[in-house]
Amino acid sequence: METMERKWYSQSASRITVVAHFFGGLPILLMLVWLLHFRGGIDLNSDVPARVFNVHPFLMFFGFIFFAGEAMMAYKTVAAQRAVQKFIHMALHLGAITFGIVGIYAAFKYHNLQQFTNMYTLHSWLGLSTFIFYGIQWLFGLFAFWVPHDTVNRAMVLPWHVCLGRVLLYMAICTAETGLMQVFTVLGLVDNHEARLVNFLALSILLFGISVDLSVAFARYV
Repeated sequence: METMERKWYSQSASRITVVAHFFGGLPILLMLVWLLHFRGGIDLNSDVPARVFNVHPFLMFFGFIFFAGEAMMAYKTVAAQRAVQKFIHMALHLGAITFGIVGIYAAFKYHNLQQFTNMYTLHSWLGLSTFIFYGIQWLFGLFAFWVPHDTVNRAMVLPWHVCLGRVLLYMAICTAETGLMQVFTVLGLVDNHEARLVNFLALSILLFGISVDLSVAFARYV
């Protein structure tokens, strides 16, 4: 009976992982259509402030949230030995941090070009807090699971590491949703094609986070 239950959880996790990849790719496509077709393009070094800003939402999803989700699912999606899976898990998280730094820099650069005040919205508070804790989580994982030592009981630490990772994913999703709501309001979008595209983008990002979390939750039974 227990073997059948574990097999069902394994199959469920595998199917949910496929769904997660679909909802990971869909926001990237919608984001590119939005930023390239409606918002004028993406260019960190542009003299046009809007193009500089567009780097921020693109990298904070594709570079940060998407990479983080893929890192969380690496143990399900990478058909390799455990050590290789662990390396890819850490490398993807490091990639998310790297892209996140550039994405945050783009937001500050845009604000400075426009002479806007920095760090005054809920979106910015959530975003920077999430990113800082994400960096701490990565360093903690590096110390606890990569550096050889006898001071940390990895079996006791692992559930906390996984749980905090899932919390940070939802914090990142909340940050993305508040950011899109903020842009929606600033642009004065109403019932038009761009407004509907942004709404579908926000929904697909949320569904990506939920499906990644479910994949991780079921994976513990495998």
